[in-house]
Amino acid sequence: MKILIVEDEEALAKGLKFNFEQEGYEVETAGDGHRALDLFDAADPPFDLILMDLMLPGMSGYETTREIRERDELVSILVLSARTLSEDRAMAFDAGTDQYLSKPFALPELLSRVRNLTNRRQARVSSTIESSASLPVPARFEFGDGIVVDFNQFELTVSGTTHTLTTMEMQLLRYFIEQESRVLSRDQIMENVWEDTSAFSTRSIDNFVMRLRRLIEPLPSAPRHIRSVRGTGYRFVANPKPGDAGSDSENPAGISGK
Repeated sequence: MKILIVEDEEALAKGLKFNFEQEGYEVETAGDGHRALDLFDAADPPFDLILMDLMLPGMSGYETTREIRERDELVSILVLSARTLSEDRAMAFDAGTDQYLSKPFALPELLSRVRNLTNRRQARVSSTIESSASLPVPARFEFGDGIVVDFNQFELTVSGTTHTLTTMEMQLLRYFIEQESRVLSRDQIMENVWEDTSAFSTRSIDNFVMRLRRLIEPLPSAPRHIRSVRGTGYRFVANPKPGDAGSDSENPAGISGK
């Protein structure tokens, strides 16, 4: 397993490199975003996981994360940052990170998160290979007014414009589609979409929903597909009736969730 540590504090980078090498990982370090991209592009075999600081000289960790995510949808990215505001976390997730761990951190927790992410990456890569082998064309789902989701390519096409989704965005959209018309609580979404719920809050879910709504809803303030259910969570409607938009004011019978 190969790890790229992107950290401008040399002492911290060396300490992390030492500890991960003791765990059996192959590790390289970069002190800035541009160097990180050079190493990422040249890696053979490719990196399995990126440890990303946000406050880097020159190119920020946010921008570096976006650049890496454009190159590879499956590589795991874990942000290590002294920034603790919810806005910073939201920006990191919007850029494409998988997990966020605030500094200072406990080494056992970091090692556990890395093991979790690398195991999930292996599972995702295996699943993608199996899907490619068994399906002649990528799995697609069409809903609404010609909105097309390509699950294998991580692409969403709306009104002829194709958008690349992050892993987390795709997982959330897939879950909504799988549970179409069912009312889903925020707790239920966290448990089924994010395996490590300690890195997320219900606010994180709302931020991802806002991002998806900006892409698929003609009017995000009056959503037709990802409907808010007051006091509970959300409900996905693939093909709403004309004029059917906004929030569900009450919970339908048979709600599933906590």
